[in-house]
Amino acid sequence: AAFLLTACAPSPPKNENDICEIFREYPSWFWAAQASQARWGIPMSVQMAIMYQESHFKGNAKPERMKLLGFIPWSRPSTAYGYSQALDGTWSEYQTENGTGGHRSDFDTAIDFLGWYCHRAHVKAGIPVNNSYALYLAYHEGIGGYSRGVYKNQPYLMTIARRVQNQANIYHKQILKCQHSLPKKKSWSFF
Repeated sequence: AAFLLTACAPSPPKNENDICEIFREYPSWFWAAQASQARWGIPMSVQMAIMYQESHFKGNAKPERMKLLGFIPWSRPSTAYGYSQALDGTWSEYQTENGTGGHRSDFDTAIDFLGWYCHRAHVKAGIPVNNSYALYLAYHEGIGGYSRGVYKNQPYLMTIARRVQNQANIYHKQILKCQHSLPKKKSWSFF
């Protein structure tokens, strides 16, 4: 059972700040990010920066438990889970709309979910596909919450969104330099 869990959710990359090193370590992540970018039109640098912020590339990530009386582990604040920290309801909506199974602990499905959600934010809220700051705010607060501007009273969240924007800019510059040297997917590959 431990092997299957490891196979589904590998260890986080050794260098989370370098998208080229991430994709060299996990070539299948590069192929999945390329596919999501092609399908949804959201740059892989934006998707990867959001994933980095949400889970630090941990396939089994969950929010920390709240504490009862300050020290007794209690319930979690949300149903967020996996690489994308997708909530149960939003994940179900994604699966229904796209006719897909998949798990939140599966990188390929999680990156496609991120592309899908950011594409929805682009369509519904008019956020440009490369505006990682606004896309992150819509991802975190929901598209309706973003449209109502609920984040404006949350300075800490805007600081995090700026961090995501900075990471997306770094990833974008890195991928421009290494994209053509990254491993190509073999057309006969089943994995």
